[in-house]
Amino acid sequence: MITISTGRRATAFVIPLVLGAALTGCAAKRPDYLQDYADHPHLRVTGYPVADSLEVVQKFLWRLADGEVDGVAALDTEGGDARPAARAWIKEYGKAARGEVSADFEEDFAVRQPVVLHFTGPTRTEESTARPGPHDTWGLVLVNPAPKDVKKSNAAPTTR
Repeated sequence: MITISTGRRATAFVIPLVLGAALTGCAAKRPDYLQDYADHPHLRVTGYPVADSLEVVQKFLWRLADGEVDGVAALDTEGGDARPAARAWIKEYGKAARGEVSADFEEDFAVRQPVVLHFTGPTRTEESTARPGPHDTWGLVLVNPAPKDVKKSNAAPTTR
């Protein structure tokens, strides 16, 4: 007969409990991101995004596609009332953001990263910059969009 001491039995019970709680805690911090990822078309990416710039561009496009003015405005890094710019982005690109979008991350920087968004619906592109904002959270420099027609400028999405 094998006997296990009470201390070992308690340890054998506590370790899986602590590990399970830790793993659940990690997953609980990101369920909104995972749900958004599952609910929206996937972003086609070129270039070399850093993890934070990729995440903020994805969130921006999801909020844009959902027509969430406050959600888009919350990602602005410049301070002030970003809702007018958010409304302009949603008016210009909200419907197109529900389809296929590609993002060309121009440079590999940890401080600021230019990104060019290519919306396939209206065949227009828009440039912005992803960078850390207040409290070390990443956001976008959100100004009123100035769409460029790909056909007129002969600019096409680049692949690297």
